[in-house]
Amino acid sequence: MKDLKNSEQTSSGKNKILTLDDFSKLNQNKTQITYLKGENIFKQGAFAPYVIYVVKGLVKVYLQTGYDKQINVSLAKTGDFLAFSSLFGENIHTYSTQAIKDSVICMIEKESLKQSLIDNPEFALEITSENYKNERHLFEIIKNISYKQMRGKLASGLLYLSQDDFLKEDIFNFLTRQDIADFSSISTESAIKFLKELEKEKIIKLRGKRIEISDSEKLESISKNG
Repeated sequence: MKDLKNSEQTSSGKNKILTLDDFSKLNQNKTQITYLKGENIFKQGAFAPYVIYVVKGLVKVYLQTGYDKQINVSLAKTGDFLAFSSLFGENIHTYSTQAIKDSVICMIEKESLKQSLIDNPEFALEITSENYKNERHLFEIIKNISYKQMRGKLASGLLYLSQDDFLKEDIFNFLTRQDIADFSSISTESAIKFLKELEKEKIIKLRGKRIEISDSEKLESISKNG
């Protein structure tokens, strides 16, 4: 099993901020587990005893909005934290997570991570910056649901999923059309229909499960104008 120090070295430089002593403390208060593709990591409404760190892999973050309905909120990649709000007294998970490819997850005891943040303001600032980006994305989701037409919603979903970090992971190979629809807050039937329309308009290319953006300016315009 890799220790947290070695695991951090695969992320975006966070290991350069924490001291060796900090890593030693965190390593004494963590558990590392491998989740296979499709396995649930934690469920909305369940007790949140740990902060979750993605050592390696891709994790789908989603809200369960009904018995068989959900909204895909985001993707967590290598180096991302999940259930971070549990540090601040949120003892129940407010969303669910699922590994969309085989993923290595580290469960960190909350108090030890909290102390590391207190002792390392640079590390705390970096984590705060990441959470701000997530907050902006949540506002975009609200805007999608409230104001945009279905084509605009799908365009926004495709732009989010086509970020470089996700494309490096060959993201579309792990997503179903229903997943893409859930990221766009539209029905699966509508997602399939509008994907074909966007392909006819030469804005995207469909290659099996994979989706390639051919004209990002047009797709951004559709996303912006709804």
